[in-house]
Amino acid sequence: MDFQDLLAAQAAGNNGENKTKSPLLSLKQDLEFYSESIKEVSGEMLAEEYTSFPIFIASQQEVNVGEKILDQAELGTAWTIYASSLEEFLDRGLIKDDRKDFFIKKYKDPNKFMCLFVVVPEGANYVFHPFKA
Repeated sequence: MDFQDLLAAQAAGNNGENKTKSPLLSLKQDLEFYSESIKEVSGEMLAEEYTSFPIFIASQQEVNVGEKILDQAELGTAWTIYASSLEEFLDRGLIKDDRKDFFIKKYKDPNKFMCLFVVVPEGANYVFHPFKA
């Protein structure tokens, strides 16, 4: 799923009731700010052969997955970013073994896109967001 698709899906889920500003709008803004840093970490993960499938968790609350790389409190942003991998997601059961091939098939070029596992109060979803050119 692309980031714009998630924004549209969440907006459509409101059905015109209580239209509040989506937290994903602030995530998009933070990702523009974070893009170079995430790309650098992703490149290091790939170069060191830590993983071929970096996954970055975006959350506004503490999570127990991955390693915190960009802290919202320290940077004055709305979202914290954690670095993880397909392997960790498999180990923790966040991706079931029978869904591994499907995930890999949908995974986009990690040199061009960041794979985000976006955690919001309503749930979580994967999105791919392009790195800044």
